[in-house]
Amino acid sequence: MSSPPDKLRLGGMALRNGLLVHGPTRWAAAVRARDGAIRVASGAKPRVRGLERVPGARGVARLAEAFAVIPLVKRTLPEARLPFQNGGVLAAAAGTVVAGSLLKRRGGAGGEVAAAALSLVPALVALRGGELAAYHGTEHKVIGAYETEAEAEEASKEHERCGSHLVVPMMVSNVAGVALLKCVVQRPGPLAGGAVALASLGAAVEVFAWSERHPDTRTARALRRPGFELQRAMGTREPSEEQLEVGRAALDEILRAEGAHSPDRPPAGAHPPGGER
Repeated sequence: MSSPPDKLRLGGMALRNGLLVHGPTRWAAAVRARDGAIRVASGAKPRVRGLERVPGARGVARLAEAFAVIPLVKRTLPEARLPFQNGGVLAAAAGTVVAGSLLKRRGGAGGEVAAAALSLVPALVALRGGELAAYHGTEHKVIGAYETEAEAEEASKEHERCGSHLVVPMMVSNVAGVALLKCVVQRPGPLAGGAVALASLGAAVEVFAWSERHPDTRTARALRRPGFELQRAMGTREPSEEQLEVGRAALDEILRAEGAHSPDRPPAGAHPPGGER
């Protein structure tokens, strides 16, 4: 589902206690603080210029912008708890790096595929508690409701633009890129490996964008199916009304910051950045 022409194109990231939403030029976040209050903040997005028409590089640039927002959110809204802000997740990430390196040293396509699959482990550990998965569902429901002018409670917890749709294209392109690299360079170093990883990411984003432009084709549906299954099975959960309330606050704040407003609610202009509800 592409964004309707009269709607902002929104994306987001679930937090452990709230939601971060990206607009075209601004970001906004809302979290449930320990005292039960909802606190909101917003700001300008960092931008990488000059790559908008460069296939592959443009996708990497947009993702870099999204990650550059994270420290801004934490600085402006200290109560925000990031997805990886957990000892178990950090330990899983460290273990994944070590295990992935060992698998790759064994060589062969099997080792590369296993290492790529292993890279999902930190995300699965982060989602294990349920609250992050529920806020991921909140993200999809409030953005989907905004795009279709429906109620968030009725919207699907799965979404066509979820980053889960990048997983399979990234794995396939990374394995293919590593295989091609080893045909050219007998013992590729870390710089070459990093270049393949970036190229794989860029290729995956281009596949993602193509699928969004051609949603009704059989190929696009096949490419999206694994992502939908990941969302349905483990990536998202149905949120509570309290979590949807936080999601609506994040949506209202991004619309206020971008100068738009929700069709069924007035602009949230009474809530300044860093404010409280």
